Amino acid sequence: MAATRPGGRQRGNIEERGPGLRVRLYAGTDPVTGRQVYLRATIPGTDTAAWRKAEDKLSQFRTQVLRQRSAASSVPFAHAVDEWLRTNETEPSTRKTYVGYIANHIRPVLGSIPVRKIDARTLETFYTELRRCRTRCDGRPFMNHKTADDHDCVNAGCRAHVCRPLSASTVQQIHSIISGTLAAAERWGWINDNPAKITRRPRRKPPEPAPPTPTEASRIVERAFEMDDDWGTLVWLAMTTGMRRGELCALRFTHVDLDTETIDLRRNWVLGKEKDTKTHQIRRIALDSETVTLLREHRTRVAARLETLALPFNDDVFMFSNATTPDHSVPYSPNAVTQRYKDMTARLGIKTHLHALRHYSATELLTAGVDLPTVAGRLGHGGGGATTLKVYAAWVAASDRKAAEILGSRMPKRKPKV
Repeated sequence: MAATRPGGRQRGNIEERGPGLRVRLYAGTDPVTGRQVYLRATIPGTDTAAWRKAEDKLSQFRTQVLRQRSAASSVPFAHAVDEWLRTNETEPSTRKTYVGYIANHIRPVLGSIPVRKIDARTLETFYTELRRCRTRCDGRPFMNHKTADDHDCVNAGCRAHVCRPLSASTVQQIHSIISGTLAAAERWGWINDNPAKITRRPRRKPPEPAPPTPTEASRIVERAFEMDDDWGTLVWLAMTTGMRRGELCALRFTHVDLDTETIDLRRNWVLGKEKDTKTHQIRRIALDSETVTLLREHRTRVAARLETLALPFNDDVFMFSNATTPDHSVPYSPNAVTQRYKDMTARLGIKTHLHALRHYSATELLTAGVDLPTVAGRLGHGGGGATTLKVYAAWVAASDRKAAEILGSRMPKRKPKV
């Protein structure tokens, strides 16, 4: 056992365990689980050289603990994440998401911990807890009470707690926030290195797009036009172009050239504001003749609607608007479009969502043999089609098989050997 000064507190120990030596040092309390944490190591052998190695390891552990308790570690993580969020340039929608994750998950657990005390083990434990239960319960059953006042749980509708883990993709986003904060703390001299770089985090589930079948797509379009022509045109356009919902809502007539049969996607509508597209790039999409016909009819319909309101029509108005803004000065809200589409498909008995129309457009093109760069360009995927390949790998493989069969059918037939 390691020696200590007389009357002093013993800081760690070394003991023989079988054919080797075990080194152990108390390192404080786990900030996530509240359990006591010990640094441990095993040194093979019990001879004099092994004891020297064990004493060196114990000294390393002591240095590590002292470093975590140094004065420079007084900056709490809550302050660091606030400073990172203040100085980091992010889109408003992204910032809103980050603020929610910080308030609901990060700050309650890591906020009061000094940044220098946060290490890879702390982060991995934190992520494991979030993947087990988003409220990080202690595993014992309890009631989720609707109110803190005296009440009857049956009448109030209180329910027993059920553990609901956060998805791997959500934990990945939380890790991005923590990693960015610790990287900033490293630049600012608050810590010597960023432990998030070596932290293991949950693997994201591979993309599993579930587009509607051609039969389902036909039923969806028919029902949309039965509801009203504007809504039918919107759903048709989403299905044939694969546009994101924000791009679709931000579309103006000036972005559509019916003579050249193309659409220039320049803008995106997010949180009630018009901004650049998700990739900050303009892309041009070709239109088929049927879609052009529908858009001509839609333009005539909107012009007539404005005429009844004694308003002039110009190509700068939004293509799609709801009943509350018949002058088309404000676009259809993306959330409203999503909800209306969800209600419509639910009544049809089809389990799907609006983004699946984007999947439908991509998978139909790939299945038909359209090359990957063209599909990626229509969807607005960067990286030369890498994102498209990652998401739609199964359909790319099917298209490749079809290409192989076509090539094989055109090869000269071999004469059978006699």
